[in-house]
Amino acid sequence: MAAEDSEHVWAALGGQPELLERVTYGPSGGLQAAVPVMTLARTVTASCALAAAELLARRSSGAVPAVRVDDGAVATAFTSERHLLVDGRPGATFAPLSRFWPTADGWLRTHANYPHHRTRLLAALGLPDSDDTDTLVARVADALAARPGTESADAVYAAGGLAVAVRTAADWAASGPGQAAAARPLVQWLPAGPGPGRALPPAALPAEGVRVLDLTRVIAGPVATRTLGLLGADVLRVDAPGLPEMADAHADTGFGKRSTALDLARRGDRETFEELLATADVVVTGYRPGALDRHGLSAAALLDRHPGLVVAQLSAWGFDGPWADRRGFDSLVQAASGIALLQAGPDGRPGALPGQFLDHGTGYLIAAAVLRALTERHTSGGGRHVRFALATTAAWLLDGITAPGPEAPGTPYDPGPFLTETDSPMGRLRYALPPLDYDGGPATWSRPPGRPASDRPCWSPERPARPERTAEQD
Repeated sequence: MAAEDSEHVWAALGGQPELLERVTYGPSGGLQAAVPVMTLARTVTASCALAAAELLARRSSGAVPAVRVDDGAVATAFTSERHLLVDGRPGATFAPLSRFWPTADGWLRTHANYPHHRTRLLAALGLPDSDDTDTLVARVADALAARPGTESADAVYAAGGLAVAVRTAADWAASGPGQAAAARPLVQWLPAGPGPGRALPPAALPAEGVRVLDLTRVIAGPVATRTLGLLGADVLRVDAPGLPEMADAHADTGFGKRSTALDLARRGDRETFEELLATADVVVTGYRPGALDRHGLSAAALLDRHPGLVVAQLSAWGFDGPWADRRGFDSLVQAASGIALLQAGPDGRPGALPGQFLDHGTGYLIAAAVLRALTERHTSGGGRHVRFALATTAAWLLDGITAPGPEAPGTPYDPGPFLTETDSPMGRLRYALPPLDYDGGPATWSRPPGRPASDRPCWSPERPARPERTAEQD
């Protein structure tokens, strides 16, 4: 673990360097890859836990609690969707049409987990749908094998679907989207203007009493808000009625929060949303740039109407550059940026990191930035505006963090001690415990996930008691 990595991330978050002395690391271990995934994972986890400890200390006028980082806990949390069991059944991962495909000049990566993305992929290729998976896969394979990858990717994007041509890291670095990703800071703070302060009262948890509107989907954004929920925030996820989250994804990332549905194009729902927004502290968005602007929910509009807000925005490719208006997911960023070819097998077929490390890593960065913004607002007032991009996290990872090349093997990794079970409205869940560990911190979430969009659109009237960390978990 290079000290420079922690210093870089903590400085990007605006933290005081002397607080890094509060962090200790256990034996190195976890998961291996062609790029230093565990360095990324432990560094952002440490920064997030330290930001939580700092906010707690600021609220209580006490000392910053000590932070510990365990690679086993980190590796398990960063692959939480792979450890999920729902009534003994593994959670769904990638759909049959979400994969690598040979093309006339290389490889293409598609993402079609959601039904509307599957429909758009097939429409772009001029193919009928089929209930027979093998037949459908064969049709798509034949269609893509006959065309260059970039041509197919452009056609799929034009139809509203998701696909990228697989590139080498050098080709990505020389491309417009790759250069834009590398040019951005890892944590991009933007002017937010003056605003009222809101001093937070003493509390048992860092984010207790903080109200968070969660306008995110899939993994990175929901991991960020799941983390804020762990730390005491009142998190309300808001989805469009016709586009609820997939049940298994929600079972993994819905811990510590509630979930509702509002149609922002309907007057009544919009009025309800504005009432929620009027007393919110934090808004986290995860839609592609511009998608919320038509509803008057750009960061500038939010901060203009509510100057004390903390607004955190996430996108796949960034808010500038030639791909700023494109949708994207972790798997697509891995494929476009060169990571997939670095992970290629002996047969040359592109591969993937041992988990969605861009998603999880960016998620903990978002949570850390929100916590730091709340600490600064507690002292000096005003809102905050911060942006993140999966592609910029990938650029940082591809730079080798500060130690180029694969990480040296560490201690053997056993996820067992970092998994537990709970009953929930979605069934009996086996899930990964949170990796944040500071003195007096919570061992797990105060509430399991409910069903997607099953809660009333209001803030919680009261907060359930939190589970305490036991000596065994320390």
